Amino acid sequence: MNLTDGEVILADLNFEYLKIYFDGGSRGNPGPSAVGAVVYDKNDNIIEEIAEYVGQCTNNVAEYRSLEKVLDVIKKYKNNYNVRRIIINTDSKLVHNQLKRIWKIKDENLFEIYKKIVKRLKDYEIVDLRLIPREQNSAADRLVNIALDREIYGIGGNKTLLNGNNIKFGTIEDKS
Repeated sequence: MNLTDGEVILADLNFEYLKIYFDGGSRGNPGPSAVGAVVYDKNDNIIEEIAEYVGQCTNNVAEYRSLEKVLDVIKKYKNNYNVRRIIINTDSKLVHNQLKRIWKIKDENLFEIYKKIVKRLKDYEIVDLRLIPREQNSAADRLVNIALDREIYGIGGNKTLLNGNNIKFGTIEDKS
């Protein structure tokens, strides 16, 4: 079998644990918003990339929706490959400190998303939540901006992602 650049055979992937980098952003606060995420296996193979427009919301809501979306996407790895550990990387001090229960959640919309996230995290034996510098989250940030550019300006339809595949765009209906 011949592989193109960026193509990975599923058998070569290592699902001992998954590494997640996620980001959410809005242009205006509130304003047009999007989520982005990259999921890696243990050997740093990119297995998922997400870039979705989420409608009008605040930056904080977009950050939470990004984590919610990536947890939905990786559920198949939990079910099919028995992934028991996830490492979640975020540059959002708010999301990090609220999930670690260092800071209280005062916004009702955030609290509703928070409850869904906590419920999903209970599916894993080990959840390692890490606050990282913004520079280390540039791939997820790039995906947020690709989704926003596509929605706002109608550009970027054939953007190439980190793994060489073409991006699959989607939208999430605003539930607030």
